[in-house]
Amino acid sequence: MATVTFRDETTTGRATAEWQVAGQPARMTVRELIRLRVREEVTRHNARPGDRFHGLVRPDDAETELDGHRLREPRRIDWERQAEIAEHAFLANGFFVLLGDRQAEDLDEVVDLDTAPGAVFVKLVALAGG
Repeated sequence: MATVTFRDETTTGRATAEWQVAGQPARMTVRELIRLRVREEVTRHNARPGDRFHGLVRPDDAETELDGHRLREPRRIDWERQAEIAEHAFLANGFFVLLGDRQAEDLDEVVDLDTAPGAVFVKLVALAGG
């Protein structure tokens, strides 16, 4: 069993968050890695639902703010719906994933967590007016 380290970074390489999830298989696809990350962050939110969600992608009916997403009212979030949103965001270049010294290019790409136990997520921000 492997421990995955999830790390969020800005496009300049500054870390904004980091956490680990233990007990994972040594090999998984990028899709499974993204779904694991989303499930974990939604589980943390749902344990204490509030009007802000700090996660990889924006939940339905939420507004994006500088440091997260504001929900219209405190509520539980469906992790499977969030995972779908995240998969679409990955395919649309809304964020990219670095695995060791390379960028993941495909959701079905297999990740060997013994050689690359960390996944760096970099969210891309749309420019105003562009």
